[in-house]
Amino acid sequence: MAKPRSRTDTPATDSGGVAALDRAFALLAAFGPADASLTLAELAARTGLYKSTILRLAQSLAHHRFLVRHDDGRFQVGPAPLALGALYQRSMRLADVVLPVMGELAALADDGASFYVRVDDRRMCLHRIDSRHAIKDHVREGDLLPLARGSGGRVLAAFSGAPGHPYARIRRDGYYLSTGERDRETNGISAPVFGSGQRLLGALTLAGPGFRMSETRLMALRGPLLDAAARITLALGGDAGFLNAAAAAVRAASGTPARARAAATPINVRQKKARP
Repeated sequence: MAKPRSRTDTPATDSGGVAALDRAFALLAAFGPADASLTLAELAARTGLYKSTILRLAQSLAHHRFLVRHDDGRFQVGPAPLALGALYQRSMRLADVVLPVMGELAALADDGASFYVRVDDRRMCLHRIDSRHAIKDHVREGDLLPLARGSGGRVLAAFSGAPGHPYARIRRDGYYLSTGERDRETNGISAPVFGSGQRLLGALTLAGPGFRMSETRLMALRGPLLDAAARITLALGGDAGFLNAAAAAVRAASGTPARARAAATPINVRQKKARP
């Protein structure tokens, strides 16, 4: 839920944007993942805007289908952001490459898989393959999560150049394993995905409840996860050498023979570049 602001008519205008647009975006940002709709009073409390200002903004936002106002006076996010989100997903040109590999990885792990991208100082779930289990890590496409907690956020921060020993170690190992960091009941492991010019595109993540995705289980999934990240990286025009080396180091440390690991994972890691 968005934090309430002190009463003002000019929030978030220090970014150099147009004040009216800043207020409109602040209004949309007031809605949290659990909010089906909000009252005028709730929007005023969360944004710090006067009710009269909110009503003027809401009229324009409703006209462009960013907001919907119900007969009882409550406000709901409209369909326009969903359309923009779909455009964003298509523009990323990742789904055709990422989702099939995520599906194979989720099936191998028997749990959920996610693909996160960095959005300012947070991470967004861009793609998601849900676990088949009733008890699972409840993450949905479009959810914004912390960058400084959880394996996906840590990997994005590390390969964006975050300083400090934990991030240096992630850059060395090529993955990060998190136990109860974002949610005390949830464990996860993530690896980076790169594109052309080794540009960081996102973090590939396996996560689930701790009783199923134990630290031991996640350690066993390091190799397949790194293989999957390497496969996606190569298909998107990146150099998978670092990820392949990280996977080899993991297997050498665990003493997993090549023949055994080939039989253990269905993920095709004989990487070929995707057709343009």
